[in-house]
Amino acid sequence: MPKKINTQKYLEYILEETKKILAIDSPSGFTEKAAEYVMNAYTALGYTPVRTVKGGVLCEIGSPEEQNNALMMEAHIDTLGAMVCDINPNGCLKLSPIGGMNPNNAEAENCKIYTRDGRIYTGTFQLCNASIHVNNKFNETVRSYDDMEVVPDEYVRTKEDTLALGILPGDFVCFDPRTTITESGYIKSRFLDDKLSVGILLGFARYVKEEKVLLPRNVYQHITVYEEVGHGGAASIPSDVTEVLSVDMGCIGSGLTCTEHQVSICAKDSYGPYNYEIVSNLIAAAKRQKLDFAVDVYPHYGSDADVALSAGYDVKHGLIGAGVYASHGYERSHRDGVLNTFLLLTAYLK
Repeated sequence: MPKKINTQKYLEYILEETKKILAIDSPSGFTEKAAEYVMNAYTALGYTPVRTVKGGVLCEIGSPEEQNNALMMEAHIDTLGAMVCDINPNGCLKLSPIGGMNPNNAEAENCKIYTRDGRIYTGTFQLCNASIHVNNKFNETVRSYDDMEVVPDEYVRTKEDTLALGILPGDFVCFDPRTTITESGYIKSRFLDDKLSVGILLGFARYVKEEKVLLPRNVYQHITVYEEVGHGGAASIPSDVTEVLSVDMGCIGSGLTCTEHQVSICAKDSYGPYNYEIVSNLIAAAKRQKLDFAVDVYPHYGSDADVALSAGYDVKHGLIGAGVYASHGYERSHRDGVLNTFLLLTAYLK
């Protein structure tokens, strides 16, 4: 790595790419446009990415001197979302969640309904009988998908009215990310998990290309598209890969030490411990570069790297990510956490 790297340039690029990717709706199973955008981003950087059969993006960014010891970095562009599963008699839409989209923190969120014939409608996800002046059980009603519905922004009064719009069960419903970056550097949006890390990987790819970095081993980047439903990293790992490093989100909460300003190194999640050597090397690299980092155990978490091992790949695995608060809700991170994550990647691959 060059002694003086213009980190600000790469940070701004990461944030701009992240905002653009966040603006593209992409719940698991509906990721085509987001994957196409990422393909074009790699191509613009001078790489030759390929699409996997499952719909992800695989890009080789190393010029290896050492063979058969490649590193795969993984991040995912698929997000939480929902699908129409029924149309209520009043014309509103009953949903089935995609991934862990919790109705408690999606209430009153604006959304889009994508029909199979290419039409797009807007609506709002509301409690059934949502007027507190009418519903005397408003406060005590548990927010569940059985008791909530999407109210389309169209004049519908019956199920037949909604069907006439071309809306059917199986249509995807995508929630508004509401992305904003504050002057103080906080990044607020739905789906920072894991589009923020996709931006970080693109920033690393740009850094390697522009700084003419000679990596010590071959490196691939795999942008997966089914992580939120559990099988994103289960395929498409090249035969020379011996290590999978998932770049996802760092957890923040009770019993954990990470903040939005840090890069989190995960030592163990709900699947079990990450590879001892990899975790130790990540910690050593963070210390060597004097980065702001945390090491944590995530109680309710699984990553693409975990799934790679579950699928039978004989690889070592690790997990890092910028600290993200309010995971699977309206999430928040910070420029500092993004920069620390980017710099850990550069230090790890010196």
